Amino acid sequence: MSVQIPRYSAVRPLELSDRSLLQAQLQILQPQISELTFANLFLFRHAHHYTLTSINDSLVIVGCDYHGLPYFLPPLSGKRGETAIQLLHQGIMLYGADELFLEKYLTGTGFSVKADTDNDDYLYLRSELAELHGTRFHSKKNRIQHFSLRHNYTVEQFSAQYKESALQLLDRWQQYHEDGWSPSLHAEIAAAREGIELADKLGLSGVVVLTDNGVSAFALGEQLNTETAVCLFEKADPALEGAAQLVNREFCRLQFTECIYINREQDLGEGGLREAKKSYHPVRMIRKFRVLPRL
Repeated sequence: MSVQIPRYSAVRPLELSDRSLLQAQLQILQPQISELTFANLFLFRHAHHYTLTSINDSLVIVGCDYHGLPYFLPPLSGKRGETAIQLLHQGIMLYGADELFLEKYLTGTGFSVKADTDNDDYLYLRSELAELHGTRFHSKKNRIQHFSLRHNYTVEQFSAQYKESALQLLDRWQQYHEDGWSPSLHAEIAAAREGIELADKLGLSGVVVLTDNGVSAFALGEQLNTETAVCLFEKADPALEGAAQLVNREFCRLQFTECIYINREQDLGEGGLREAKKSYHPVRMIRKFRVLPRL
């Protein structure tokens, strides 16, 4: 049972017991941005110091970015526009406003709106990533074939029996990427580790690719809205060419088959990640904006 949400300016930490409360609000809200799933919020609660508060009968999540700059996410309920304007007047930045939120609640308010392109989400047709039809995906199919010809493998739904092997793969992935260490990568590793351990309690679904070495790739996600699922974590053994492309395809083929779209989150301005995400041909981008308080 979740603890009562305090009135602003009091806050309290986000807890696992808040899942039913937040999921009920998110089900009504039908968000578009990848941050607004319970698992995403919970697993990055330490990285972004997420706390809960209530203002104007609106449920609000307050946090900070990787540089320690405070922000609040778009209010989840109640008088969403009025609440956002009140917090902006108090000098707190709004992070993660999408185009619909800006149009509906902040048009003509005079606040400074900044495009946040490094955090825009990549949105794909699930069927395209599941089938990889056509010449656009030729290189992906080649890499999958390369893997298939060299390894005996099976694809299974993620379950508790694969946790330990998935954590071992995550350790190998982390060691391989140590040279590119950053606060965001550190947060991602910690979140993925906890996501593996708490997948059942968080309601995460996914797949694993099994070879003679155990879990050689895994992907985990959850539903964002009635049409879209988010792939929260996808990791493959860096030594196995084609494993990443295979687990991507199988996640989209076997999971969330009722969804039209897969949201594969942002690229954080990292060139290699941006190139990789673009290579899968997003159908559109979910644009995000930061709204800054008047100085």
